Amino acid sequence: MPAPAQRIASAWSRLHRLPGGTWLFSRFLGLMVPYTGTIGAHVRALEPGYARITLRDRRHVRQHLGSVHAVALVNLGEATSGLAMLMAVPEGVRSIVTGLRAEYFKKARGLLTAEARVTVPAVTGPVEHVVQAEIKDAAGELVCRVSVVWRLDLALPA
Repeated sequence: MPAPAQRIASAWSRLHRLPGGTWLFSRFLGLMVPYTGTIGAHVRALEPGYARITLRDRRHVRQHLGSVHAVALVNLGEATSGLAMLMAVPEGVRSIVTGLRAEYFKKARGLLTAEARVTVPAVTGPVEHVVQAEIKDAAGELVCRVSVVWRLDLALPA
């Protein structure tokens, strides 16, 4: 069984150019990572060290005040960070989230777009690396910044 990063990269490679392929890939991701799938985000771009995901504003992700719920934003930011990291981590390095921080700048309404870029540092032992995902509204205004702390380490030999 291939590692999760290999399955995700392979699925993206096969699907993203097809009509409806990014939507299908996003559903596949939701099956692999069920909690992430609960917000119904749509992966729009994925390459080594970069991910862009959109989230439609709809009742399912709103709170009682009529804007996108803070936890849905954190979920979106963590998923974006995770895909960027997963696509950048070299073979032989494992990664896990050890911390999250969110900063909220304005109410999140309308179509939201999250982007994350990551350059993986040299890993010769345990190291913590922060990746930020910025979430913007349709006007390009920053609504939330999610900082994800990743612990990177060498994978144990099989």
